Amino acid sequence: MGSYWSAVNAYRYEDFARYMTEISHRYPRVAEYLENEVGFEKWSRCHYPGLRYNITTTNMVESLNSMLVNARDFPYVALLDVIQEKMSKWWNDRRIVAMAITAPLTPSRESKFRPRFAQSNGRHTLQLNPVTYHVKGGELEGVVDIFNKTCTCKEFDIDKLPCVHAIAAAHHAQVSVYSLVSPYYTKEYYVLAYGETIYPVGSQSQWDVPNEVATRVVLPREVKERNRGRPKTSRFPSVGEFRKWKNRCGKCGAYGHYKKKCNSQTGSTEGNQPTDVPV
Repeated sequence: MGSYWSAVNAYRYEDFARYMTEISHRYPRVAEYLENEVGFEKWSRCHYPGLRYNITTTNMVESLNSMLVNARDFPYVALLDVIQEKMSKWWNDRRIVAMAITAPLTPSRESKFRPRFAQSNGRHTLQLNPVTYHVKGGELEGVVDIFNKTCTCKEFDIDKLPCVHAIAAAHHAQVSVYSLVSPYYTKEYYVLAYGETIYPVGSQSQWDVPNEVATRVVLPREVKERNRGRPKTSRFPSVGEFRKWKNRCGKCGAYGHYKKKCNSQTGSTEGNQPTDVPV
């Protein structure tokens, strides 16, 4: 599904339309689902109405779930202690990294930004008015507005990081290219983001609990009768998500069922391998 990821990361509508056409020809039902049921603004970079910068996922919950996979069965207070300890470590580690930065930008943005300087060399730049420049050369030309920080290639608009056209225009205008970068990519903002310290809550005996909270009666939640069998510990998969079957039949050797429910009348199929099966 290379066309899908190309459509996801496309900056311009015309590029997105071309990749969607390829998807429609090969997977018409997928294209219909993405357009009519999901909506382009949910997954397409160029259709997203807000400021997404370089982020192409909103599924932060999955990241936290994987972090807490061993602690989520703990009592609430113990679970909160695990979260606090993990957050404290993250904040401290990132603060150390941020303070050690010597470049103007964060390491990830600097590594992406630096190669564009060489790519901007040799571009023909024509000034159209005091703030607008037409940059030619390479596979795609662009019209840059260094005041509004935009370019017709749309990379500058969406990522808030100067594209090769914007860098060429800035050199022509004798403007610092770093002045065109979003402040959220700078070392100063990186340090500020992790400047605070996350402290432990401390022993419960040391808590200063207001009287109106201490006297509040909190009833336990309603307990429903549990279904028979082992309680489910793994998360519910998303629609269309693929999982690899691990259980193997002791009768036929195939994956995806057990010997008790095997309907095979043939011999063992030892050569079978686990397959990805949509849930």
